[in-house]
Amino acid sequence: MTPYTPKDFAEEWEFKILRSTTNKFRNPVVLHAILAEEARAGWTLLEKFDDTRIRLKRRASARAGDAALDFDPHRTWVGISPARLAILVLIATLGAICIVVALIFAILYALGVH
Repeated sequence: MTPYTPKDFAEEWEFKILRSTTNKFRNPVVLHAILAEEARAGWTLLEKFDDTRIRLKRRASARAGDAALDFDPHRTWVGISPARLAILVLIATLGAICIVVALIFAILYALGVH
């Protein structure tokens, strides 16, 4: 990982780590689109850690244009959040369990087991 230097802080840089729960940064086309959107807020890519995390930086003076943006320039997630993903997995799992139980009851009913 790239370390911060005293010069980075002296020149009034802001840093953030942008995360993706679903490995969005693996796809170069998607990564480019996300970086293009972040560039509208003055953010530039500092480094890509892996397919789920990238580090960005921008001059603190770029905050002046934040109000005109149609997205949150301080967001730390793109795509689905971990909480929403967990909820969807839980709902899908419970739904699958309900379907299996219903099928078991339907088979038992068809076999005449009451």
